[in-house]
Amino acid sequence: MTNGNVQREKIKETIAVKKKRLDLYYKREEEMLDGGVQSYGQGTRNLSRYNTDLATIRSAISTLEDEIENLEGLLEGKSKRKAVGVVIRDW
Repeated sequence: MTNGNVQREKIKETIAVKKKRLDLYYKREEEMLDGGVQSYGQGTRNLSRYNTDLATIRSAISTLEDEIENLEGLLEGKSKRKAVGVVIRDW
């Protein structure tokens, strides 16, 4: 196999792993939204909380979706997205 084919296979494997993780995060988010809350009560006080922070789950989902999109773009021959900053100066 050539170096390009090896790299393509490695990218495909990485995409498969990330998609599996993304599916697990989707399931966890669904569980949390569907009632995955622990509730505690003592006397007149009650506390409800998630085992995992919902914002953390959603952040991980967003990150994985972006990573998968970038890797699939690489397979299609597109270049990586680049961050560009512009600094405006008034001389």
